[in-house]
Amino acid sequence: MLKKSWILTLLLTFGMLLVWIGERIVDGDSRTFFTGGGAALMLVAIGLRALRVNVANSGQIEKTLLGLHGLTFLGIGLYVWQSDLWAKLAGQTLETGWPKLAGIVAVLVPAILALSLIPTLLVELSYASMAKAPVMETGRIQEATNAGLGMGFVLIFAFSLQYVVSERDVKRDFSYFRTARPGEATKRLVNSLDEPLEVFLFFPPASDASTYVQAYFDELKEGSSMLKVQLLDQALEPVKSKELGVSNNGSVVFKKGGRKETLFLGVEAEKARTQLRGLDVEVQKRVLQIAKSKRTVYMTSGHGERTQDPIANEQRANIDILWRTLQDQNFEVRTLSAAEGLGQDVPRDAAAIFIIGPTSAFTEPEAKALVEYGKRGGKLFIAIDPEAGLTFPELLTPLGLSFKAEVLTDDKSFARMRPQASPSDRRNVGTRTFSSHPSVNYLSRSQQPVLLVGAGPLTELQTHPADLVIDMALRTQSTTWNDLNSNFEHDAPTEVRQAYGVLSAISRRAASNKLEEELRALVLADSDVIADEVLPLLQGNQYLVVDGLKWLLGDEALQGSTNTELDLPMTRTRKEDSVWFYGTTFLAPVLVLSLGFVVRRRTSRPRKTEVKS
Repeated sequence: MLKKSWILTLLLTFGMLLVWIGERIVDGDSRTFFTGGGAALMLVAIGLRALRVNVANSGQIEKTLLGLHGLTFLGIGLYVWQSDLWAKLAGQTLETGWPKLAGIVAVLVPAILALSLIPTLLVELSYASMAKAPVMETGRIQEATNAGLGMGFVLIFAFSLQYVVSERDVKRDFSYFRTARPGEATKRLVNSLDEPLEVFLFFPPASDASTYVQAYFDELKEGSSMLKVQLLDQALEPVKSKELGVSNNGSVVFKKGGRKETLFLGVEAEKARTQLRGLDVEVQKRVLQIAKSKRTVYMTSGHGERTQDPIANEQRANIDILWRTLQDQNFEVRTLSAAEGLGQDVPRDAAAIFIIGPTSAFTEPEAKALVEYGKRGGKLFIAIDPEAGLTFPELLTPLGLSFKAEVLTDDKSFARMRPQASPSDRRNVGTRTFSSHPSVNYLSRSQQPVLLVGAGPLTELQTHPADLVIDMALRTQSTTWNDLNSNFEHDAPTEVRQAYGVLSAISRRAASNKLEEELRALVLADSDVIADEVLPLLQGNQYLVVDGLKWLLGDEALQGSTNTELDLPMTRTRKEDSVWFYGTTFLAPVLVLSLGFVVRRRTSRPRKTEVKS
């Protein structure tokens, strides 16, 4: 009788290999030789193993191995059963006669072999390590068997999970590198098209960036029959490339009629990471540029308003981001001052007039020109600040509003914008108290917060023209008060806590019921909300501008989110960095060591025992 157990296991494995060669590689008489010979070798190995069961000192171990060998033989038997060898005996294959049973057997074969071969290997290794031991440790063999079975079950679970995932092909992107999906605003813009919009994607077949771009446009075109998307290779389409002005792959061309816009992304996803993350923003910008006719908006100047470019001795933030946002929305932005005709009349091509942060009053002719502009269906966006010390009645009274030069403060809902905490932070008031007005429809649904920095209170006049419809679209929280003495503390009863109005939407419907003849105005009691220092920080402030402008111009149907996966910068103070450094370097290890010391002391303390007499 063989003294070494692993020889029988090797014999069994060799027989199993012969069966596999007979069923998968050879045919004819060779198949019978390999399959029959392999099965015979397996039976010989099992028989010899059975003779060793009654051997003293190792009988229990041999019984374990005999059971595992039998399980292996069962798996091979099932494998042969589902092969065409069974068809020669039964007249038809298992898959033809019993398809469901064939599927079950196909799953059972690898599962049974995993549960038999892996434990066999671990048991043999443990068995060999005790070859010279006077007494066999059956506990070690049992642990090896359990470990092997555990590994087998883990393998079965992994393959089962992979099968379920492949059958239920639902995509969820939790990776660091995520690309933007079509946003609500972009989908609505595409759905509003009245003429076909062609999009040409120029990417080579091996481009990994094209996968992300195609997925974006596949989702975007689902709701619109006007969007046509083609995937082309610039090298294989020289005529079309020349027609569209494309010289390299990695470009996306938008074409509507005789107008076209090009967006270059690149062919490698890693290099185009930033562009792919902001893809929705760029696509919306290009579609607007060719789908909507360019309109002109005017920024008033000459009254200390905020400007696009820095001005000497100007401490306030600029409005360069607002300026460029308007240009991205396909507007031409121009300035309008008294020298440029504001004192006589507002230009006829003005789609809207922006008055952002004036620090001096408007003259009577200028105010009259703005009133006349409103009467013929003008659109106004006015943002004023209490720091100017003015109430601007020449602008607000015709709109049915009044304004007080009082700075609103809140000690419950505020934001810190400087490294060092200060009581002045209480003037950075956060709110999400929106009305149901269309200008803040998306903000109301998404509950995106808006940050105010030194806002003042707006109030509807008790008496104003009856045809004006005034809606206080945004209010502060009820914990906000008017800080009359500027000490950042609530001093009752002169300073009152209440929900103050900070954004008002005004409209006056025209007799003709035409949008172009309807007065629409937005009055914001804080121009810092849309200045460069605050606007990039919160999406709520951005949507306040973009969606407000869409309502002004009658495009409220295009409101909604614009998706982007671009990372926002994370800022920390020097003090916070020090806390994290010393906390992770010293405090955390000390806590762990202290806990271990306490536990060790408790477990090593001798227990008191009582001796009963």
